[in-house]
Amino acid sequence: MSLTELTATSRVTVFPLEGLSVAYTTQSSDERCLGDIGLVTVVDAGGDGGDGEALWRLACDLGGHQQRQVQARWILTQASRARTVTAYTDLPGTTWTAYIRRRFVLDSLFANHDVLMTGRMVLPGF
Repeated sequence: MSLTELTATSRVTVFPLEGLSVAYTTQSSDERCLGDIGLVTVVDAGGDGGDGEALWRLACDLGGHQQRQVQARWILTQASRARTVTAYTDLPGTTWTAYIRRRFVLDSLFANHDVLMTGRMVLPGF
């Protein structure tokens, strides 16, 4: 599968998840700026961050579900929980580059998102 590269400046929450450093931010699909796209990625520290598939494996192993819709919800739950708690690294106004491997459309709105995108993210200085 080819990777889609995105670069933006936004609030990024970085949190640990089972040995991974994970970054969460939102994007908007249109000019309304609703943040309807949840971007949950593995942080790429030095080029070995993987492609984000580890998130889906964790959702299957720890979330205990084989259905992709349920796995996507599990991933978004971990990300939104980390942001709500604010016990982790919150980087407001951070410029980042993400390499999206998977774009998954949810069957209904979940955690204010219609779409989940996963992959890896490069955060300068992190």
